[in-house]
Amino acid sequence: MDRYLTVAEVSAAARRLVSRYPGAGRLRRVGTSRAGRPLEMLSVGHGPAHVLVVARPHPDEPVGAVTALTLAERVARGDGRTPATDPARVTWDVVLCLDPDGAALSEGIEEATAGPAPALERYFRTAFRPVAAEQPEWAPIESSRLPESRALFDLIDERRPLLQCSLHGIEAGGTFTQLTENLPGFAEGFHTAAADLSVPVQHGTFDALYWENPAPGVHVLPPPESTGRLAAGSENIGRSTWCAPQRYGGVTAIAEVPMWASALADDPAPHPDAVRALHGLSRLVRDGGEQVTAVLDKARGFLPPPEESAPRRVLEWMADGLYDLVADSWQPLARQAAEGGERLTTAQVCALDVVARRQPLRAAGLLMRLLSASADPAAPALHDELHALFTAWCEDFTHALGLRWVPVRAQADLQARTVLAAAECAVRSAH
Repeated sequence: MDRYLTVAEVSAAARRLVSRYPGAGRLRRVGTSRAGRPLEMLSVGHGPAHVLVVARPHPDEPVGAVTALTLAERVARGDGRTPATDPARVTWDVVLCLDPDGAALSEGIEEATAGPAPALERYFRTAFRPVAAEQPEWAPIESSRLPESRALFDLIDERRPLLQCSLHGIEAGGTFTQLTENLPGFAEGFHTAAADLSVPVQHGTFDALYWENPAPGVHVLPPPESTGRLAAGSENIGRSTWCAPQRYGGVTAIAEVPMWASALADDPAPHPDAVRALHGLSRLVRDGGEQVTAVLDKARGFLPPPEESAPRRVLEWMADGLYDLVADSWQPLARQAAEGGERLTTAQVCALDVVARRQPLRAAGLLMRLLSASADPAAPALHDELHALFTAWCEDFTHALGLRWVPVRAQADLQARTVLAAAECAVRSAH
């Protein structure tokens, strides 16, 4: 598969798979989105143990849908059967898209990233990520239960998976995996897959800097009482769908693969001037946020109201302190480095660099979309003003981190092999 797939294309492909392997696969509706779209699950195998795979929990991370089909095909086909892919031992339950409403607002991302070397600019013009309270996996942390969240919790209670795999993607950097509990032996298969596909492993990552780190690119959730080791806003992570399988003895693996790779991601050498770099990144995210918000301020009077527009809700959420939250979260690191504490690596600074650059770009892409759709006479000039910033930011992002596109086929293959490595470990430890 050399391109991302729309929700409709994934559903059609799942139906074809069921037809090709009679009796091996079943497709059923497991819930309904806020806007009335179906949540579909493809199950392959008939074993008593269950592996639950969740695709597209974030709509701007489309690789998971391709990975989901890749995994289902491999299990149904039975090539190179292992304990985890033995249909008599394990049933694979694959949620094809957890957020179809968000995916509808990211429609166009498939064509924007088609071709051998798509540009960041095309991606950020089409990508959409909802506010935290409207992200199905994360909403329970915000004390809200979306119908998508409820459907996933119900599946976890019904299936009691020994492993849940949440398929995520990151715009740039390297590949990494977050685990709710350690899976001994997992790192070897994960590292082999990354090396085979020439994708760097991310040594240190933005939202798991203080997690247990048993191997490069492998991060294990700290104990529940260690809230000070969690990223800002995730102190109640135990309420998320990630942690739900723990009540049945299950583990969750969050598998992240990059769209664009950076060699800096797997450079474990100490950064030559981490303090200066962190202060620069804090300014980068604050200044970019302020520039987008300045354009938003001029356009608020004619944009659709937040209650009617998910992109507008995101813009207001980001303008209401998100940029500062991100920048402020790095100040303890800067103080530690300044006081001669443990030195940050080049890879860790690279991970933070990605976050600093993507926040204003996400906002700018959404605001340009709203300005393009507006009939107000002031909209074109504001669009052009923002587009000039947006283009410069994308170019600087690409050059500063030396980004290279990772083909969709390689992204999906790496993610599938990561999931299979985790599944082998989970099945082995369960027996």
